[in-house]
Amino acid sequence: MRASLVQTVVVENAAGANGSIAVGRVAQAAPDGYTLSIGQTGTHVLNGATYTLRYDALNDFEPISLLTDSPLMIVAKKGMPADDLKGLIGWLKSNPNTATAGTPGVGSLGHTSCILFQRITGTQFQFVPYRGSALAIQDLVAGHTDLTIIDLVASLPQVLSGTIKAYAVAGKTRLAAAPDIPTAEEAGVPGLSVSLWHGLWAPKGTPKDIIAKLYGAVVDALSNDDVRLRLADFGSVSFPARATGPGSSDRPS
Repeated sequence: MRASLVQTVVVENAAGANGSIAVGRVAQAAPDGYTLSIGQTGTHVLNGATYTLRYDALNDFEPISLLTDSPLMIVAKKGMPADDLKGLIGWLKSNPNTATAGTPGVGSLGHTSCILFQRITGTQFQFVPYRGSALAIQDLVAGHTDLTIIDLVASLPQVLSGTIKAYAVAGKTRLAAAPDIPTAEEAGVPGLSVSLWHGLWAPKGTPKDIIAKLYGAVVDALSNDDVRLRLADFGSVSFPARATGPGSSDRPS
């Protein structure tokens, strides 16, 4: 977005409480278009149901644009004995409440996806919450936890480098970047399809002309072939312009 805005764009990662700390800071920021929130399914949907927030996720922000969409991935430490998803489920059933699953935080999409996985498969394991995906995947690589269902930005590079095992993509289609990994339904777990979408918000009261300018910068950025290819490397698909803007009806549920 720097090129269109002719502005320096600084990314500040404020981790903690499944992103609600960062989102809360944006809710209290001046509505001048200079402080924005890149949020996702967890920060702007799940947190409202699982946390007592000091802001209203629906009413304290101005939506600018949808950005990307990607599924999560079911992965495990390299030493996990199971070779496929059915084998993993069998191992978990034979060892109830023995395995640990690292999550990006309590109530995060990774956490709720693991709960959904347990309900579908009838398995039981313990949860270890972290301050974000990077720390959760770091301990999985080190073998301190056993498995997780987590975003592709954290998991896919480790899968491709061979430091962890991938069992399935929790989405409707296989990944172009890793076509050999089956979907959860193909691997025997129908109903486990989770969408991790990202979007951009401004504080409530940001003028419409500023929202429009920021939206235009997003469209320009996502039209760049290099940007789209980089996003594809992480298994993310950018939304078409007709689906991204404020008031668009063609949005993920």
